[in-house]
Amino acid sequence: MPINKEELHLRDVIRIINKRRHILLVFLLSVVVLVSVATFIMTPLYEGVTKVMIEKTEGGDLTGSYNRSSYDPIFHETQFQLIKSRAVARRVVNILSLEENYDALIGKTVQKTSPLRFFAMELKALPERVRNLFKSDEDSPKNDAAESSKKDDLAKIISEQILVRPIEGSRIVNISYLSPNPELSALIANTTAKAYIEETLEMKLSSTRNSLQWMTKKAETEAKKLRQSEMELQNYMKANNIVTIEDRMTVTPQKLSEINIQLIRSQSRRKELEALYSKVRKVGRDYRAATTVSAISSDPSLQAIRAQIVETEKNIMELSNKYGAKHPLMVKVKGDLQVLRRKRNQEIDRLVESIKNEYELAQANERSLRSQLGSTKNEALLLNEKFIQYGALKRSVDTNRQLHDALMLKLKEKSITEETSPINLWIVEKASVPLKPARPWVAVNLLLALVIGTLGGIGLTFFLEYLDNTIKDPEDVEARFGIPILTTIGRWRDSEKGLDQVVLNEPQSQFAESYRALRTAIQLSFPDSPPKKILLTSSEPGEGKTTTSVNLAFALARSDNRVLLIEGDLRKPRFHKLLKLNNAKGLSSYLAGVADSQIIQKGALPHLAVIPAGPIPPNPSELLASNRMKMLLESMSKEFDFIICDSPPLLPVADTRILCRLFDGVILLSRFGVTTYEVLGRSNKLLDDMGARRLGLVINGFDAQKSGYYHQDYYYAEKPKDSPAAS
Repeated sequence: MPINKEELHLRDVIRIINKRRHILLVFLLSVVVLVSVATFIMTPLYEGVTKVMIEKTEGGDLTGSYNRSSYDPIFHETQFQLIKSRAVARRVVNILSLEENYDALIGKTVQKTSPLRFFAMELKALPERVRNLFKSDEDSPKNDAAESSKKDDLAKIISEQILVRPIEGSRIVNISYLSPNPELSALIANTTAKAYIEETLEMKLSSTRNSLQWMTKKAETEAKKLRQSEMELQNYMKANNIVTIEDRMTVTPQKLSEINIQLIRSQSRRKELEALYSKVRKVGRDYRAATTVSAISSDPSLQAIRAQIVETEKNIMELSNKYGAKHPLMVKVKGDLQVLRRKRNQEIDRLVESIKNEYELAQANERSLRSQLGSTKNEALLLNEKFIQYGALKRSVDTNRQLHDALMLKLKEKSITEETSPINLWIVEKASVPLKPARPWVAVNLLLALVIGTLGGIGLTFFLEYLDNTIKDPEDVEARFGIPILTTIGRWRDSEKGLDQVVLNEPQSQFAESYRALRTAIQLSFPDSPPKKILLTSSEPGEGKTTTSVNLAFALARSDNRVLLIEGDLRKPRFHKLLKLNNAKGLSSYLAGVADSQIIQKGALPHLAVIPAGPIPPNPSELLASNRMKMLLESMSKEFDFIICDSPPLLPVADTRILCRLFDGVILLSRFGVTTYEVLGRSNKLLDDMGARRLGLVINGFDAQKSGYYHQDYYYAEKPKDSPAAS
């Protein structure tokens, strides 16, 4: 097989299949027969089918508005697994009381079971029956345990044999059950659909009850938390005298703002009075300068006094023109003027004192406002701290109240919607008793057997071809080792006659033609200097060295060539038996020096001479390595056109390695289907290492049909009727 080729062509595939077609056909036929037998002896199974529509709904609030959802593969797969669950199967067992009716139903089934299946069932139950025989009464399980185990077994059988298949493009699901009993298949399919619906409702109710219990406990816990948080808030408000803290938190900033504004105004007023008072204090007792201060000069009383003083001074000037200084009028007027001036000074002192008082009052007012501002700020900070704690307590109360209210709302909603279901289930079509069996699928099984048998057979042929590393293909040998294939000798099938002298006895046979082809290949391989001394060897024994040597010598002798046939295998000689020669002396005698050149005997043809091996020597390698062997070949090469020498196998002994240097060329022989590529590779390498001149390779026992070597078909298409191969 060309398995080491880089590309595998279609013709190589066809050749491999054709070569091992018998294996392919046997495998295919075996598979078909086995499948056919299994199919036809299989117990017919009837299928009961119930159609159920499954819809998932969303919603479930108090309004009762359920919305149909889109296709949800996870939801539907969950429902399929629920239908096949052991819980639904146990419910089916309980509904049908299968633990009591099981034997009757199975009895009907057994009656319809094929003999082979019945035998298999009995064989399977045999170990259990044997164990029961050796069990004592004490070891027997109690009745309750036995019934429970029987229910579980029945539930397991139903769960494993229930089939759930959704109908594509719809929400309808087929629930089917296969059984040899058609009534039982329909009954279990319908009961499974009913049990599935009941199981779904029970799961919903159980889930709702668990939710209500949990939510009730949770609501009670949250109610306690709410009451506790409310008490803590109330105690805090009492302890801190907080009634309307929110209003106070709103008023305090306004109060702070107003006080701050008043303080700013008071500061401004105080600074004005401080500047005025400082100015007045600088004037001191200088009343005339004091009148320049606007705050003093603008006083109406002072202005009136000053007006009187001016009027009095004007009278004094007028009277001084008429009277003397000591005139009573002048004295009186001057006296008035002094009085007015004292009044003016007194008034100025009063105004100064008034300014001082205002200044001191402004200082006191400012201090009062500053103090009030500080106390208000402290009050605001304290109030803020209280508000933070108050807010935390109030948030706790609000949170607990909201959680409690939500739980109560959900609890009431859950109580009302307890019996509602998020899944809509309808039995669309109940299973009817099937009239025809659904299994086995005869046509499908046979078709699969054909396909599997064909593909498996092809795979087997390629696997065997892969494992077979013996020589099969001449082209592959040439491609691997670069050895030219001189010829291929067909497989000899006549056990009564041998192939040893076929060229002599059956010159018109295809085998003789093969040896003549070998002769021609040798002569044409080196047309200028064809090899005269040719050594034939093989890798291992039994590969056709002697037969090929003899027939090649016959073929050369028939072409009027003088041919000397030498038997170089001194360990297991055969020439004397094949050619009926005297083996008393031969090559071993000559090499040992006990005989001369008279060891040559006449062959079966006029131009053929033969040197038998002679007596078996104890040291054949030493004899072949002697100079007498070389001298013999040199002298014989002058008398004969060709010297053909048979030799021992190359790998087991060293004789051939000695001889190959003495000959012009070496022909390596191999056997079809026996010689492996590894062995041939070692022999080829050994010849290369010895420097031998390889003429080519001959493949003996070649079977063109097994090889699939299509090039041989033409040559072997027409065989002589009297040929042994033809028989």
